[in-house]
Amino acid sequence: MPVSCVPAGSAWGRKTLAFESELGAFIGAPEVVTVNSCTSALFLALLVEGIGPGDEVIVPSLTWCATANAALYLGATPVFCDVDPYSMCVTPQTVAAKVTGRTRAVVVVHYGGYAVDVEALRASLPADVILVEDAAHALGAMYANGRPVGASGHTVCFSFYANKNVSTAEGGALALFDSGKAERLRCLRMNGLESHAWSRYIRPSVAFSADVTELGYKANFTDLQAAIGRVQLSRLPEMAHVRLIIAEHYRECLDALGIGVTFQQGVFDKSHARHLLVIRFDSAKTTIRRDDLLLALRARNIGASVHYRPLHRQPLYSAQGVSCLPVTESLADAIMTLPISARMTLADVDYVVENLACLLNHEKVLQ
Repeated sequence: MPVSCVPAGSAWGRKTLAFESELGAFIGAPEVVTVNSCTSALFLALLVEGIGPGDEVIVPSLTWCATANAALYLGATPVFCDVDPYSMCVTPQTVAAKVTGRTRAVVVVHYGGYAVDVEALRASLPADVILVEDAAHALGAMYANGRPVGASGHTVCFSFYANKNVSTAEGGALALFDSGKAERLRCLRMNGLESHAWSRYIRPSVAFSADVTELGYKANFTDLQAAIGRVQLSRLPEMAHVRLIIAEHYRECLDALGIGVTFQQGVFDKSHARHLLVIRFDSAKTTIRRDDLLLALRARNIGASVHYRPLHRQPLYSAQGVSCLPVTESLADAIMTLPISARMTLADVDYVVENLACLLNHEKVLQ
């Protein structure tokens, strides 16, 4: 058969459609639209809500820049709010402090894999304010009501970047409950074509005649990514269990050091996705600066990091005029992210902690 002849019912796009269906079933959302990144997901989520110039979008400052950039791409203004010192996430109170007459949307970040109580937040907001969830860290996490992140009824954005709990090397998705918005998103991700690409190959009675109905984007997912994602998704419960074991071993070893380390709230609960393992040091019990400790760990081949430098301190956002977010600033100077993954072993954890002990002059604790 010539390569150019694509038979009816061929495999074009079927893996993407299957992955979307399986992801929707896993998180309890009737509509899932895959895209090329979580950044695209956030941008498109605000776009379909009509966010634009003159609008304000409240976001936490303790997040990756894509959360705020999604608003900037549309000409809207990101307004930075503070977070809770224990969950490191937004609360109804920290968001309410930033609501004005121009507030059109709030982007909630489930930081580290901790699921924010979005029901309480929704109840505290004006009815016309849109709620979008940035769940880049939170696939597999559970809300306070026991339902999976993604099943809230809001538009929820996920990431499948290389370091995520489910990875397709790159990619993202939107989960939502509105079929009309889902269809528009499928159009927007494929250059604005009114019928999405896969349907042109799985409907043999329809010739290639799709119209470009609006300005769209090249933001589609691929079958290659979907094939990887389906396997990853099927293994997520197994990998989540390993992450919990790794986190608990960290806690046991770090408690033995007696250096006053505290963990993000909920990180040892099954409801937490544990994408990040964030610790905070008690500066009164350590003699080494956090940044120096971080660099020393990296020199020993330990992938420690900081998530994140607050956005309101970054040059790009200086025009927003935020002067002080006290909790965010205190966290940013004290937190560190330790390596965690489903590929790690308990011996890997021991290596990290032994090096921490050495650098903090606590070798005797581990002898």
